[in-house]
Amino acid sequence: MADTSVKKVQASHSPAGSLGQKYLASGKRVAMRLWEDENPGEPKPETRRDYETVGFVIQGRARLHLEGQTVELEQGDCWVVPEGAAHHYEIIEPFSAVEATSPPARIHARDEGLI
Repeated sequence: MADTSVKKVQASHSPAGSLGQKYLASGKRVAMRLWEDENPGEPKPETRRDYETVGFVIQGRARLHLEGQTVELEQGDCWVVPEGAAHHYEIIEPFSAVEATSPPARIHARDEGLI
């Protein structure tokens, strides 16, 4: 039998993670999260995660440093961070983005741990 459940998540009522992300809808193989109004400052620490991330910039600008490459991100841009890739973000101007992670980042505390 097919899974017929429908999930609706209102971002204003979503739980937040310790890194500032809001957790949105989540399925068995993919989940969404929202980074909202991230302010410029020191670059985020380099990390590697055990999930793949694809993202879309809603507003603002940032730099993604990924395995020795630098990618400028601005409104309307999309990006991919492969599973296990060394990366960090540098926020240039107030930044909001939505990301999808596979497998879901929130499951098994993947967002909190490093690989």
